[in-house]
Amino acid sequence: MYSPAVAGARHLPFALICSRLVIGLALVLLAWVGVAHFAALAVMLITVGLLTDIFDGIIARQLGVSSEKLRRLDSTVDQFFWAAVVGAAYLACPGFFVRHAAQLLTLLALEGFTYAVCFLRFRKEIATHSWAAKAWVLVSFAALIQLVSTCDSRLLFAASFYLGVLSRLEIVGILLLLRKWTSDVPTCYHALRLRRNKPIKHHKLFNE
Repeated sequence: MYSPAVAGARHLPFALICSRLVIGLALVLLAWVGVAHFAALAVMLITVGLLTDIFDGIIARQLGVSSEKLRRLDSTVDQFFWAAVVGAAYLACPGFFVRHAAQLLTLLALEGFTYAVCFLRFRKEIATHSWAAKAWVLVSFAALIQLVSTCDSRLLFAASFYLGVLSRLEIVGILLLLRKWTSDVPTCYHALRLRRNKPIKHHKLFNE
């Protein structure tokens, strides 16, 4: 029997993904105008954005609506959201970015390189959602929270930098191992199994 509530729930993952566009734009706007208590507002909005990123995939899988199109959209919006977060942090704390320009440019170059490899091989954007990349998001989240709260981050930023480098290099390895574009490839080991036409197991919460 058709249920409007169930039908509406099936659109929830898409709504959660799109909400990160709004949150990202709001963060940049708040930082641009220099709103009072920006740090507290930024912490709240970044946290909400992270939660939508975690639960959109989980809900989509539980509802049986996870698809290649949704996974690709999720990856693209993720890039926009985190770029907006970094942009807002730069507007609020430009000195930190000047001091760590070399490391930040290295991460940016590696991120661009991973996308270049994916487009050259498959003509599609990245949607590997690897475990290392997920770990990097969580560490970067903690570093960004510290940054917008204090305009400084040392140990957390260092951890984010090195994990970011390692996770980007692993993504390149995954892309080179895959024979065809595939979403939700947790590690290079899983990519190697797919290359050999062997099945891989996904965690029901973390990957489709």
